[in-house]
Amino acid sequence: MKLLPLSSLILAPVMLTGADVAETAHAGIAPDQLQFFEKNIRPVLARHCYKCHSAESEKVKGGLTLDTKQATLLGGESGHPGVTPGSVAQSSIYAAMTWKNEDMQMPPKEKLPDDVIANFKKWIEMGAPDPRETKVANANGGKRVIDMEEGRKHWSFQKPVKQAPPEVRTEGWTRTEIDRFILAGIEKAGLHPVRDADRPTLIRRIAFDLTGLPPTPDEVKAFVADTSPDAARRVIDMYLDSERYGERWARHWLDVARYAESSGKEVNVLYSHAWRYRDYVIESFKKDKPYDQFLKEQIAGDLLKFTDKRDQAEKIVATGFLAVGSKGHNNRDRRQFAMDLVDEQIDAMSQSMLGLTLACARCHDHKFDPVTQRDYYALAGIFLSSETLFGTYDQLQNSNTSALIELDRDAGQVSGLAKIAPAEVAQLKSRYETAARTAEEARREAFAMRQQDRDKAGAAAFLRIRGTRDNAEAIKADLDLFHEDGTPRTLVMGVLDRKTPFNSPILVRGDIKQPGEVVPRGLVEVLCAKGEPLNISPEGGSGRIDLAHWIASKDNPLTARVMANRVWLKLMGSGLVATPDNFGVMGQKPTHPELLDHLAVTFMENGWSVKKLIREIMLSRAYQTGSAYDAANFAVDPDNKLHWRMNQRRLDAEAIRDAMLAVGGVLNFYPVDGSPVARAGEGRQALLTLQREVTGKPHTCRSIYLPIVRDQIPEMLSVFDFPDASLVNGDRETTNVPSQSLFLMNNQQAQGAADAFAARVAKFDGNSSERLGYAYQLAFGRGPNAQERQAISHFWTRFQPQVAKNMGGGKDAKQKADFAALSAFCQSLIASAEFRYLN
Repeated sequence: MKLLPLSSLILAPVMLTGADVAETAHAGIAPDQLQFFEKNIRPVLARHCYKCHSAESEKVKGGLTLDTKQATLLGGESGHPGVTPGSVAQSSIYAAMTWKNEDMQMPPKEKLPDDVIANFKKWIEMGAPDPRETKVANANGGKRVIDMEEGRKHWSFQKPVKQAPPEVRTEGWTRTEIDRFILAGIEKAGLHPVRDADRPTLIRRIAFDLTGLPPTPDEVKAFVADTSPDAARRVIDMYLDSERYGERWARHWLDVARYAESSGKEVNVLYSHAWRYRDYVIESFKKDKPYDQFLKEQIAGDLLKFTDKRDQAEKIVATGFLAVGSKGHNNRDRRQFAMDLVDEQIDAMSQSMLGLTLACARCHDHKFDPVTQRDYYALAGIFLSSETLFGTYDQLQNSNTSALIELDRDAGQVSGLAKIAPAEVAQLKSRYETAARTAEEARREAFAMRQQDRDKAGAAAFLRIRGTRDNAEAIKADLDLFHEDGTPRTLVMGVLDRKTPFNSPILVRGDIKQPGEVVPRGLVEVLCAKGEPLNISPEGGSGRIDLAHWIASKDNPLTARVMANRVWLKLMGSGLVATPDNFGVMGQKPTHPELLDHLAVTFMENGWSVKKLIREIMLSRAYQTGSAYDAANFAVDPDNKLHWRMNQRRLDAEAIRDAMLAVGGVLNFYPVDGSPVARAGEGRQALLTLQREVTGKPHTCRSIYLPIVRDQIPEMLSVFDFPDASLVNGDRETTNVPSQSLFLMNNQQAQGAADAFAARVAKFDGNSSERLGYAYQLAFGRGPNAQERQAISHFWTRFQPQVAKNMGGGKDAKQKADFAALSAFCQSLIASAEFRYLN
């Protein structure tokens, strides 16, 4: 493994020039589509196309301009549309990018990377959303002028202020201050809240929201029987103190942290030690680590003070947040790889912690928010002055490798590998030395062959060199996992400061070949008070420690608001701000701004405790309301923005899988040490080994411990809308499609879960009616009603005899038929909408 030399990152300066495109209101473009265009499409057009195909071009080639929406759709002199929304086949620009037609290859000198072309395909298929106006603005030389003072007036850039809860007319409904904010909005619209949820419904809601698991029949029974005013508080505290709480809420953060155990993109390189960051997040939520400290550790844990070796190790593991993102390892230009890595870090940090799309300012000033290119490269200097260590080896198509951080043996960290005998270490060492010699011999033979006959030194020679080198590197990867005595080394992904920090130049249109004015490392101007110093002191190292304290400060207007909104969204089904990852100008305004500020300020006053914030929301009557339909309310507020009822929510993929295992009594609650990815090895063979392990045997651990390999997400999770692990995702999509029902009916995992469920029910001490009622209690937290009991009886009297008849009769056939019928019954419960939804 070679570290990226600092000298390869230093770029020389140049000034940004050129006209920006005037923008209109973009009400017709969804926020996620707008963000996709700004991050993945506009920068490529500006960097690779505008020189020859814009209003600024000295000579527009082919009569094609691409700096306006209308011109992009229209196309050039060929007569073919440039882009046809929804149709890749009828988009000549896409055809030119693919280089499939020798007469039309754009850009002409160098084909765009495959992932960039894939982004254009995705953009066209989503309807080619484009916010650009038809005409290019010429005012101020075409350059957008950002007024910071005006920009600071945007609601989210002003510090939250705690306001007194409003007065309400309805007496006796409110229980908390949250309820007064909610009820005031409901009354103002002339609506009324629906009745409260019944006890079984409420405990099922609380249990899934806090643990991701259904309540047990005993827990439901005890809660229903407890009529005291503090019953809800007691059950909430019980689940908050559960080991399962940390696993449930860690998964919410891992969505936002774009956690995965591989690089994704064109070459899917495994990250064998990413699991340590996952475990850090679980422990942090379980222990209710103050959220401000949680953020500081993820940005600059290696630079924070520590109490002992264990504390130091945990803080270093936290910086894995900056290392686990998606990367294009086959990029041969290391400067471009470094800048893409920094861009990914800025994007993840800004969206997850600040709710801003700062990465949109890479190629130009942000088109909507008061964020300049100078702001972006001030942050870029901080991350360029830090060394990201992700731990990959030299393999075919992996041109960017790095070391890992080794923790002290006495740091008390869990090992993801078993100890091996010293003799096995010696054997690995011998194998590596042999493989390294073979690789060197292959290199020399190929060089000698090339000297004699260039025609013979072709692809075969290259593949032999590459194959022998890859084999040596794979063995070295295994060897590096252990000390001489066979004890596993404690290796982690993370970030450390470089010895010599430096500042980044502004890159014209984000192009590393066009560096401009050097910008001091610093913070985002619009989020700092006027006159407040923006730059990092020369003694401040990379500046990550300054950045961490600035983000986690009570003076930062966004941090507490963004997290309060995330917690509200997960508990209530929709955010007070509907765009949880974008609080900027193009994000949605809050439906209840005073309530959001109340939650944010209270969150900070309570020591940034996530558990206290959750408890406060759950104890509100707004949370404990039922989800009943009300025609009059629905006519006025069909989207339930006023929260006159609880939103009915489908469980996420992990909760559905874990619940299926839990009702069958086969869910393994023991935390998994390490990950199958850590045991898979290195290179392409490692992906095949991992695939065999994941699909070759049933896994009964909680879903959070399943390996998350980009582009190879387990089917059970992907069917139920597991998010793209390369992107920040604070609000998962929720679909209801036939493939989900077919999975629950026909998939082997679903059938196995139904069999385990049936076996558990069959062991229940009672008659057949009581056993079937027990199945309902396990699946839904309630018993069957009269109509359901009749349907069950009808099913049983018709299905079981038919199955027994098909089996040929006899005692054994009857027993098998009984179990088959019970399994089919249990599978019908698992496949039902009630099992997958929270009321």
